[in-house]
Amino acid sequence: MNYQGGCHCGGITFELEAEAITEAIDCNCSMCRRRGSLLAFFPRAALTLSTPESALGTYTFNRNAIRHHFCPTCGIAPFSEGVDPRSGAEMAAVNLRCVPGIDLSALKVTPVDGASF
Repeated sequence: MNYQGGCHCGGITFELEAEAITEAIDCNCSMCRRRGSLLAFFPRAALTLSTPESALGTYTFNRNAIRHHFCPTCGIAPFSEGVDPRSGAEMAAVNLRCVPGIDLSALKVTPVDGASF
């Protein structure tokens, strides 16, 4: 399936090629808890930016392993990038709240204790 997503003002838009999305994680780390993300992870190659990378604001913290991207205009954080520590594969963590075509109430949401990592 092809999903469209982005920030609130349209300054960051992307396409995501993925199987039907039915699950998400609700992480309690200091970042996810504050921004209210519902995340799903995909190979980075499944996400195609429709806007230039120069449009992204980027924030890293703690181990600086994940690049949290946000829109400098509206502040919304539609996705993050990093490397899967188990496989070494480039990954994208998509904030499913930024993908309008997904019925969030139908997702199986699993809590993740990211605060303990």
